[in-house]
Amino acid sequence: MAKQPQPISPLKNFFAGGFGGVCLVFVGHPLDTIKVRLQTQPKPQPGQAPLYSGTFDCFRKTLVGEGVRGLYRGMAAPIIGVTPMYAVCFFGFGLGKRLQQRKPDDVLTYPQLFAAGMLSGVFTTVIMAPGERIKCLLQIQAATGETKYSGSLDCAKQLYREAGIRGVYKGTVLTLMRDVPASGMYFMTYEWLKNSLTPEGKSVSDLSVPRILFAGGLAGIFNWVVAIPPDVLKSRFQTAPEGKYPNGFRDVLRELIREEGVTSLYKGFTAVMIRAFPANAACFLGFEVAMKCLNWIAPGV
Repeated sequence: MAKQPQPISPLKNFFAGGFGGVCLVFVGHPLDTIKVRLQTQPKPQPGQAPLYSGTFDCFRKTLVGEGVRGLYRGMAAPIIGVTPMYAVCFFGFGLGKRLQQRKPDDVLTYPQLFAAGMLSGVFTTVIMAPGERIKCLLQIQAATGETKYSGSLDCAKQLYREAGIRGVYKGTVLTLMRDVPASGMYFMTYEWLKNSLTPEGKSVSDLSVPRILFAGGLAGIFNWVVAIPPDVLKSRFQTAPEGKYPNGFRDVLRELIREEGVTSLYKGFTAVMIRAFPANAACFLGFEVAMKCLNWIAPGV
């Protein structure tokens, strides 16, 4: 295993992660919109065609019906939340690594990196859950033809007025079920690929841009392989009318399996995978660039 950059700085991870998250949203949000619309489209009546036949049909209909702005529907919520969310995510990962080191020059094993990644998933849920709830509601309302919410802030206000803080944080458990194991896989895969792609005798901090993009993109794919089933359940649950699923994700899971089969847990798979590589490649490149700048500005922190 290639030697990891030392020392680990959770504070620098915080700022660099925020910049990486902004890069991720700008690159990945259009396909995230497609993913949510595919995951939440209503079941067609007998003899009727589904609203969207697949990823490219959804993309075409969104573009024709709403223009490019339709692909960026609901982006205000993740943009507002993404900087602190990814800052906290990378901070949690850095802290998880630091806590497992007995000495500053200890090189962590891959199971330890996985554990550090899982900690980052716990850290981000507080920010992620309400942001995801608002984003999903805004993404699907254009497809239904209704305009209940004028924007992210209006959506948050209405949710709070209708059900209090519980309404804003609806789907938190499912967000945890998605992000904790997926974040572990995400960071472990990225570190493993960085180490594997680092030439003998070189430092991972000197990795070229194409290799960082490749490692980050593949890490995003591995992340979503783990995350898609709970993400489908989360999207359904967070956009369902109040009271539809009284037993939470168990009711959502039973309904999906009963009506649409096990494959329904992988709805939006194509959109997710098309988005995962470029979005996460941009995220990790943004993180590494920001980290180098911070190391140059404050080398001792």
